[in-house]
Amino acid sequence: MLKDKNTPQPFSEDIGRVGVKFSMPLFVKSIYTMIDKAKVVGNISKTNKELKLLKNEAILVGANANLEYLEKLQHSIELKKKSLEETLKTIKIKVENGRLAKSSLYKIQDNINQIDITYNNIELQKQKIVFTIQKLTNIELHQSIIIQAINNNLDYSKIFPLKPLEGKIEATNLELQAQKEKLYPSIILKGNYTHSFANAYNNDESVDEGYGDIGVMINIPLGHIEQYRKIEIAKVDLLKEKNRLLITKQELESKSKMLRESLILLDNSMRLAQKSIESRKQLLDIAKVNYKSGRMTTEEYLRYEDELVDAKAKLYQAKAKKWETLMELAVIHGINIEELVK
Repeated sequence: MLKDKNTPQPFSEDIGRVGVKFSMPLFVKSIYTMIDKAKVVGNISKTNKELKLLKNEAILVGANANLEYLEKLQHSIELKKKSLEETLKTIKIKVENGRLAKSSLYKIQDNINQIDITYNNIELQKQKIVFTIQKLTNIELHQSIIIQAINNNLDYSKIFPLKPLEGKIEATNLELQAQKEKLYPSIILKGNYTHSFANAYNNDESVDEGYGDIGVMINIPLGHIEQYRKIEIAKVDLLKEKNRLLITKQELESKSKMLRESLILLDNSMRLAQKSIESRKQLLDIAKVNYKSGRMTTEEYLRYEDELVDAKAKLYQAKAKKWETLMELAVIHGINIEELVK
């Protein structure tokens, strides 16, 4: 410490020392692979947000379609109630004149009461739908919005929900690659610097020294059994993700095919329901005449009223189901709903 060997070596009761150590990788192959994995994970997150938005938009359109269905159903039973009330006036006169049993009056009045109960139950269903829409949009609807399809040429080639799964496979594959690369040699820059200072009590010398070193180190992993275990785990995870993708793809392809076939059946059902409504309106008009003239029982007449409402309900329900089916297809195939619906 002192160049002059004749001077006694310094000793001190208090020694001050400050310093710094640093280590910086110059080349670690797995780091670059993990950076690539981070980018893939970021893309997965972005795709999941897009998928969630698409699902929420599909829920809104489906909810609005069901709200319209319930409104039209309420309107049809209101018409039925109005029809029964008109018939009730005629029946009251006949009952008062003794031309008809009082039980007919009770049957029609009970049917009117059942209509009111049904109307209230439908109103409860509407409130649930309005709440669903409000929860997603913070908008409270007082009635359904008129919507129509503006694009019938839909692209069913891609399956959008598979994108996050494909990204997960890519990220898992990069994880496997990174685990393997941790067995590669790495180059690390290391160094340290220390500054010491003290006053010697035996020779009154003041010591103020700084010293350090810096170097490049090559790290070669040998016999890392734990790392080999991590590699095997990554291989299993990759196989799981590939199987998950395959199963999901098969399920979504089958579901898409079923939904597209359902659209054809729903269109046919709506045409038949419309014809049924027209026929049952005519039958109801005939039934009213026969009932008022005494050629038909109260039960038979009420059945014709019910059948007309049922035919209308089937039409409205088929229309709502068609919208729901279109929205499911939009989610499966990543179709922009804003370009599909006006």
